[in-house]
Amino acid sequence: MQYLMAIDAGTGSIRAVIFDTLGNQISVAQKEWTHLEEDGVANSMSFDFNANWVLVCECIREALEVANLNGEDILALSATSMREGIVLYDKDGKELWAVANVDARAGDEVRYLKENFAGIEEEFYAESGQTFALGAIPRILWLKNNAPELYERVAKISMIGDWILYKLCGVIATDPSNGGTTGIFSLKNRGWVSEMANQVGLKSDIFPKVLETGTLMGTLTEKASQSTLLSTNTKVVMGGGDVQLGCAGLGVVDVGQVAILGGSFWQQVVNIDKNTPPPKDISIRVNPHVISNQSQAEGITFFSGLVMRWFRDAFCDMEKLEAKERNLDVYSILEGKAKAVPVGSYGIIPIFSDSMKYGKWYHAAPSFLNLSINSDICNRASMFRSLQENAAIVSSINLDKIRDFTGVRIDEIVFAGGASKGELWSQIVADVTGYRVKIPKVTEATALGAMMAAGVGAGVYESLALASKKLVVWDKMYEPNLENKKIYNEIRVKFQRAYEVQLGLVDGGVTTSMWSAPGL
Repeated sequence: MQYLMAIDAGTGSIRAVIFDTLGNQISVAQKEWTHLEEDGVANSMSFDFNANWVLVCECIREALEVANLNGEDILALSATSMREGIVLYDKDGKELWAVANVDARAGDEVRYLKENFAGIEEEFYAESGQTFALGAIPRILWLKNNAPELYERVAKISMIGDWILYKLCGVIATDPSNGGTTGIFSLKNRGWVSEMANQVGLKSDIFPKVLETGTLMGTLTEKASQSTLLSTNTKVVMGGGDVQLGCAGLGVVDVGQVAILGGSFWQQVVNIDKNTPPPKDISIRVNPHVISNQSQAEGITFFSGLVMRWFRDAFCDMEKLEAKERNLDVYSILEGKAKAVPVGSYGIIPIFSDSMKYGKWYHAAPSFLNLSINSDICNRASMFRSLQENAAIVSSINLDKIRDFTGVRIDEIVFAGGASKGELWSQIVADVTGYRVKIPKVTEATALGAMMAAGVGAGVYESLALASKKLVVWDKMYEPNLENKKIYNEIRVKFQRAYEVQLGLVDGGVTTSMWSAPGL
């Protein structure tokens, strides 16, 4: 039996997952890692490449041990990572500086770019599908302004998943799905646009070669073999961004397919032809997919899963006790109670994430509106359901924005992530959007996508798309209740009107934004 390994570098942890070539998970090892704010650098989030490489190696060794396998048993591996996180290297390939995906230190640089290069963000967005909010240009400019001696030594850039592969095989490269999130990239040509760096006074010769996901990069170096206990014969294969490889792991590989990824943040993604230009109103993000002829239009809903966790921990101690007594998940208890709440949750309007407005991206202060002092109708169950409904409503707004500029006809949605475990939440997504919802039978979609990439590079699978169609199976399906949809359409209008008023309170300094993009 041959085995494939996926290395998944998330925001909060690093994992090594071993699969057989039929897609069965054999073992997993996970280590939490933290990204710390630098002394005196507000909103920074550094990536500790020295400490984190140790954790990567520990995960690989532990996954082998748990599976009772030797390094020689791993035919190939690939890596996926949080997008936007970058690593900078000197001319000898030594890491100089790295930041995690949510590093937001470069607010002054974003403002500088907007004020001194009129129209340049719009120009770059039309080419790359990215704004400055999450991109690499302001961060590298920050380094130039604040650590010029370090900046002068920079010779190469890569993403964090690319860094893991470099440490394993000695080749610095990137793929379009991950590299594209720097914003220094062409959606249409799926390659770097170094002139963008030139235009804002940054180095333009630091960009490594671009390899499509599934491309064989080489084999493990002797040094990496000693650190990981993998064989020097193990093939190292180009991976990709976590959302895009996660979509491959969910079977979302054809133009027109749609997914909602319901995790800490929610992403709404629609596969589109790579030649589709981004919308002129800069409302939605567009990224290269791991499928070479496609991009993905992406809406992002902030903190949907984290808000639900906050609500559980802040208000639901009784449900936690009940869940412990009945040996059930607390969310199952809450969903059971929420099922008795009518559609619309008695008019409660949660104010957390706005729909995506990529060009000017900020949120109102967290709140619930339209609460009642009647405890029979305003209680934990109705507030919990209102949060479920609101996440689905914001997702539907983002999907409509994508549909409007792409012309894609949506018939069904693949719903995945922790939220998809909830039967009520899955049905609400179907009812709010009016589309059939499919739930895949997979627990590790991102790692499964990276495993498929490894298999393509090793010749196990012909292509990523064919591997996805072969390995992904379906668990459940939910049909929309169109009568409920009529009610949700009315609630959606009220939510949008209420949210505009709440943004006005932020603008007036009365309340504090839940989150705002750097530079606003």
